[in-house]
Amino acid sequence: MKELTSESLRDLYLKFFASKGHSIIPSASLIPENDPTVLFTTAGMHPLVPYLLGEKHPAGTRLTDVQKCVRTGDIDEVGDSSHCTFFEMLGNWSLGDYFKDEMIPWSFEFLTSPEYLGIPVEDIAVTVFAGDADCPRDEESAAKWIACGILPENVYFLPKSGNWWGPAGTTGPCGPDTEMHIIRNKEAARLLNSDQFDDAPKGTFLEIWNDVFMQYNKNEAGKYEPLRQRNVDTGMGLERTLCILNGKASVYETDIFAKAIAKIEELTSKTYGESEEVTKAFRVVLDHTRTATFMLGDQKGIVPSNTDQGYILRRIIRRAVRFGRNIGLPQGALTEISKTFIEKYKDVYPELVRNAAKIAEELTKEEDKFSKTLQQGIKEFEKVAESLPTGGVIDGVTTFHLYDTYGFPVEITKEMAAEKGLTVDVAGYERAFCEHQQKSRAGSEQKFACGLADHKEETTRLHTATHLLHAALKKLISADIEQKGSNITEERLRFDFNFSRKLTPAEVKAVEDCINAVIAQNIPVVMEEMTLEEAKEKHFTGLFESKYGERVKTYSIGDFSREICGGPHAESTGELGKFKIAKQENVSAGVKRIKAVLMHD
Repeated sequence: MKELTSESLRDLYLKFFASKGHSIIPSASLIPENDPTVLFTTAGMHPLVPYLLGEKHPAGTRLTDVQKCVRTGDIDEVGDSSHCTFFEMLGNWSLGDYFKDEMIPWSFEFLTSPEYLGIPVEDIAVTVFAGDADCPRDEESAAKWIACGILPENVYFLPKSGNWWGPAGTTGPCGPDTEMHIIRNKEAARLLNSDQFDDAPKGTFLEIWNDVFMQYNKNEAGKYEPLRQRNVDTGMGLERTLCILNGKASVYETDIFAKAIAKIEELTSKTYGESEEVTKAFRVVLDHTRTATFMLGDQKGIVPSNTDQGYILRRIIRRAVRFGRNIGLPQGALTEISKTFIEKYKDVYPELVRNAAKIAEELTKEEDKFSKTLQQGIKEFEKVAESLPTGGVIDGVTTFHLYDTYGFPVEITKEMAAEKGLTVDVAGYERAFCEHQQKSRAGSEQKFACGLADHKEETTRLHTATHLLHAALKKLISADIEQKGSNITEERLRFDFNFSRKLTPAEVKAVEDCINAVIAQNIPVVMEEMTLEEAKEKHFTGLFESKYGERVKTYSIGDFSREICGGPHAESTGELGKFKIAKQENVSAGVKRIKAVLMHD
């Protein structure tokens, strides 16, 4: 196998697919656009959903990128050899272009060619869909792998639970996938039949890449129909691939974390790997500090809070502080560790450099806030724990008290309890929380289930209305206002923007009247594709990052609104109905939120 750095693996992947006619597109924000089902971008395909569903992408039908992702469903596993909450996903897509005939040979070439990863063919196993009553066995993919050179005995068939993608809901695009694995125990693999992949001892295989073939649509009757636009969606985890190529035992031993490990060792006089307990603490601090750095440095302006993304960020920072104290990290250490990640990624994600001051400020502020009560909270927890027998339960009111008084997220209390053989009455905690605030934050964890943004008519109207709201705020309130996030359901739109205060009642009415006047004019919504430079010259609103992409989609509503956006949109403003601001909220210092609705006669 070829030994690579993280920088060279990114470049190699992108150059390979560029040589196959793919346009290199930039990583999207960690905050999904207009998807109420998730808090963060959880996969490389997430920002491309509209195009997988049929919209035209300005960069064409063949795309490749490296996407920033966050998943917290396995946060308790962080500390082992492979789990990370933040990770980078190498990906390529065919939007109704090529399919299995091209993708499988390309995958084989990238994995095995000495010019690329150089993995020996005999070290690779692949899995394909076994077929069922709904859809046939994917003999086509199996045959193509064998034709490329994969050994027939290393081709395995799995059911839908193992080799099928989607749909996220009850209907939608879906299809079989094929996964590529490194064989780490050849003796164990040799004893398996083609349908016994799941019976292999743990550690026999390690997945490295996944090619999804979206070729069906599951309709409302539960039937699978061929899609008019067949797509390919692939994903290769950069950290895990790097670990395998360089023969490392853990993703934390790759070049990505080297400078951060050295910084922790300098600050603590501990050595990474000196014991199991110390190694886990190092890994949690490394992972969570990197994740917090990317959340704080994101172009959408995430900061710690008690709701949604901000709550997850706060939880991650506080967990890092707790594990850091276990190895003697001094107060303020997270900021110093964060700087090593900003330096490491500065050429790949320049937004981290642009937001370095904000990252340092928010990390320091949150660490200071939690540190003041951490030791007191631990003492209080110890008192509770000592009063309970092994297997005992910490009641909900006590758990809420630890949160409300000492800033312990319920997840930290659960973790500390588990370390002592105790459990937590989470339902009781939620009741106590609701009684105190009439709003349970525990439900936010359920938002991590992966889902797709829909293109229903009302969602499309509300999306168009966010453009009008953004323009009206800039025209009437402040030209410096910029979007910091949005979220749209069928019932309402939510728009976050930078501003120091809530709007006055007079300002609210002025914004509503302005937008409703534009709606009354029934102005067409016009989409144009153009280069980024042309969009700048024509004064379209956008982030204008250096890696934005060569061509962009723009939407203009007369002279009132001009934005770079991926869609979907109404055809004209007359479709929208009456615009009404329903609520204003504080998101964080300097960021406000408006919730609005469209009313129809």
